[in-house]
Amino acid sequence: MTYATAALDLPLGDEQQMLRDSVQRYLADNVRPGWRDLVESLGLAGVAVPEAHGGFGGGAIDIAVVMAELGPALAGADWLSHTAATMLLARVVPDHAALPGLATGDQRVAMICSASTATMPIVEAGGTVRGTAALVAGGAEADLFVLADKDAVLLFAADRDKVEQRHRVMHDGSVTADLSLTLKAGEGNVVATGAEARALAEWVNDVILVGRWAEAVGLIRRMIAASTDYLGQRQQFGRAIVTFQALRHRAADMQLAAMKAAALTEAAILAVDQDRADRTATVSAACVEVADAIRIVGEGAVQIHGAMGLTEELSLGGHFKRALAIAAALGPRAEHLARFAEVAA
Repeated sequence: MTYATAALDLPLGDEQQMLRDSVQRYLADNVRPGWRDLVESLGLAGVAVPEAHGGFGGGAIDIAVVMAELGPALAGADWLSHTAATMLLARVVPDHAALPGLATGDQRVAMICSASTATMPIVEAGGTVRGTAALVAGGAEADLFVLADKDAVLLFAADRDKVEQRHRVMHDGSVTADLSLTLKAGEGNVVATGAEARALAEWVNDVILVGRWAEAVGLIRRMIAASTDYLGQRQQFGRAIVTFQALRHRAADMQLAAMKAAALTEAAILAVDQDRADRTATVSAACVEVADAIRIVGEGAVQIHGAMGLTEELSLGGHFKRALAIAAALGPRAEHLARFAEVAA
């Protein structure tokens, strides 16, 4: 007995299809690639950088395609932060001097926004920044940072005199950074302020979120595949456990949750890519559905595998931990429901 796995069904052009195929082929032989692997072997540093600066010129769909594949390899967190930051910088200043270096991966940039950090620093008039940005994805090895706040968007270097980095290894194995910031006015490159900055901050938050949902869908798909295989292999009471009705029902619940999460993730990706008026409502709806799917699929997969489902001997344990980290980064469920209700009313 087999179950179909959840997959992102997005309208892909020829180049996007080639991008997905190349990532799939590479990951088939490289189970846990690092940053240099993604940059040197696949050229992924420039996915969202304009072609004029040596990049791919991609958008939200391209990011989602890559994240869905990098998710099961546990290699997407830093790449998403870098790519979202380059995408924002290119959107505001298309000819910024930093873009060629970011496209080649010679320099790394991390995104600081409410979707990529647990706490935001305080941004004051003139570009003064003080306070702490906690658990910044990609912040541990970044050379540059793009901060998107409701009052300003600015680019600044990881100068030790102004940016104190404290590395944090998370329970899913990813490495984040707590940043203590003391930037004075003029020490950062302010690229947007006021209403423009607020709109850009909301937009890049949604880019980060749909990238994470694509990553989560990839993880969910892999957990279901592992559980389906195990159901057919494990014998108990003289027969395969796939014949047990309770486990068949659990597998069906997992598949249904995965299908709903994938469908809303696809809708959110398209809404962000096309910058549609329903973007906010669609992204918020996907937040709730994906978080539910992570719990249903992850807990079901662990139950099917028994106690060894959370051990390091199986990839399932790492996949579930990463999926839980993604769900935790969402913040309170009530906030997303309130956001959805506000814009959908």
